[in-house]
Amino acid sequence: MPVLKSFFKKMAFWLCVIFCLFAFASSTPPDDPVKCESGNTICTVTNSYGAFPDRSICEAAKVEYPRTEAELVSVVAAATRAGQKMRVVTRYSHSIPKLVCTDGKDGILISTKFLNHVVRTDPKAETLTVESGVTLRELIEEAAKLELALPYAPYWWGLTVGGMMGTGAHGSSLWGKGSAVHDYVTEIRLVSPGSVSDGYVKVRVLSETMNPEEFNAATVSLGLLGVISQVTFKLEPMFKRSLTYVMKNDSDFGDQALTFGKQHEFADFLWLPSQGKVVYRIDDRVPTNASGDGVFSFFPFRSQVSVVVAFVRSLEESDELSGDANRKCARARRISSFLFGISFGVTNNGFIFTGYPAVGSQDRMMSSGSCLDSHQNGLITACPWDPRIKGEFVHQTTFSIPLTHVKDFISDVKALVKIEPKSLCVLELNNGILMRYVTSSPAFLGKEEKALEFDLTYYRSKDDPLTPRLYEDYIEEIEQMALLKYNALPHWGKNRNIAFDGVIKKYKNANLFLKVKERLDPSGLFSTEWTDQILGLKGNVTVVKQGCALEGLCICSEDSHCAPNKGYLCRPGKVYSAARVCTRVSA
Repeated sequence: MPVLKSFFKKMAFWLCVIFCLFAFASSTPPDDPVKCESGNTICTVTNSYGAFPDRSICEAAKVEYPRTEAELVSVVAAATRAGQKMRVVTRYSHSIPKLVCTDGKDGILISTKFLNHVVRTDPKAETLTVESGVTLRELIEEAAKLELALPYAPYWWGLTVGGMMGTGAHGSSLWGKGSAVHDYVTEIRLVSPGSVSDGYVKVRVLSETMNPEEFNAATVSLGLLGVISQVTFKLEPMFKRSLTYVMKNDSDFGDQALTFGKQHEFADFLWLPSQGKVVYRIDDRVPTNASGDGVFSFFPFRSQVSVVVAFVRSLEESDELSGDANRKCARARRISSFLFGISFGVTNNGFIFTGYPAVGSQDRMMSSGSCLDSHQNGLITACPWDPRIKGEFVHQTTFSIPLTHVKDFISDVKALVKIEPKSLCVLELNNGILMRYVTSSPAFLGKEEKALEFDLTYYRSKDDPLTPRLYEDYIEEIEQMALLKYNALPHWGKNRNIAFDGVIKKYKNANLFLKVKERLDPSGLFSTEWTDQILGLKGNVTVVKQGCALEGLCICSEDSHCAPNKGYLCRPGKVYSAARVCTRVSA
């Protein structure tokens, strides 16, 4: 019977592979993150996963969908006159923290869903001006029509221009100005609250040369300065890239991580620590006359068959319930082997992969996300994390470690794996640890120095926040080690609450940002209790209660913050002894 059970599980895995590989260029599009009881009033808002870190329900009195800057100005003026709180929500609402939430039930949500037009093109100056609701995919396509390219960008193209600037989204590079999208912006039109004499609203045109202080605050703003209406990008002539993935053991990874980004312009890594392997992305710019018509279509961003995704999720839930890490690790090895075998979805001609290098133009090689393609099919297929299906439900912990400390951090993670090799298989079930290069930015809330950003994605219980995770103490120790021992900067759009505890003290220009915020929005109409907490203005972002450490709402200081009834107690870290983590203790 155990042999038969194992056979069916292996068969299910390969059925998932076959189903997902062949077919689905389109899927049911994601739902609107805003839901209202009556028209556009009495609303709730969520993110693309359907849950915030504290699982709270965020409410608002109404949502507005301006279609022009004039309509946006009218909305902000009316709310300012009434003294109502406002927050901006994007088309897909991908930020995991509560950046879209207003306080209480009386605030207003301003959606940029229909602010999605090209405003102006200037091929000679190599600039493109778009509204803030334009998605990265649309930005890439519009630039390509001009034979221009954005040099660096995130790998997921469902982000909007305003969303990328709100959270400091980036790709991977140490070259040029670095990999952050906002560092290629030259002008911003910002709609903010105004005085009575301004008609309760003010439209500001910001640039690095005319008003550098306001500009450097607005390029990574967390949505606290108003609503970005339009953005002008400085682009580059279209170019091609040559991409090769190479898998190696991680024995010298600490040294390689320091130099690899200097050798290859678009370098990144997928680290598989439990397997002792690293996938190196050898990715460089090549002339436009180089032969090749490659396409980067990252396999995990393609649409998936909902019933198969549900079955795979059930397997993971079963492993968590039984405490069987061996099955997790076996599946993780199969998944990573499969993904590497299909070059993670890269093709040489848009259809099949024939071998390395894969050469293609920048607009076809930089980002992907075909599961967003809008073709209603009743959720037969969907993005695998769509909350309307039983699919992926995860935590994300994402932080940047200064390059000067990366080798030591990698060594510490390896030391944890040596203690228990199965402990990090949960990360490898979610493609491993993605590592991208970032550089310092003039943005006041941007990156402070050259660094490697580590992106950890791992299992989260969908039904019960008090359910502990298998080997969760290892993930918690990595998280605390990064944030506390190595002073890592958290990604503004991807973390649990504890990552933002005291975070504002890590930014040398935080006071300048706060000065601009006070000047542009003196009544704090775009601020909330949560944003005040992360800015260190009032209260603390951690939530101390029973089981709070299980979902990253707090760092445990007593057993009740874990799950003592299930054998998880608060204990010191194994490598970083100052950490306090929820550890499964044998009776």
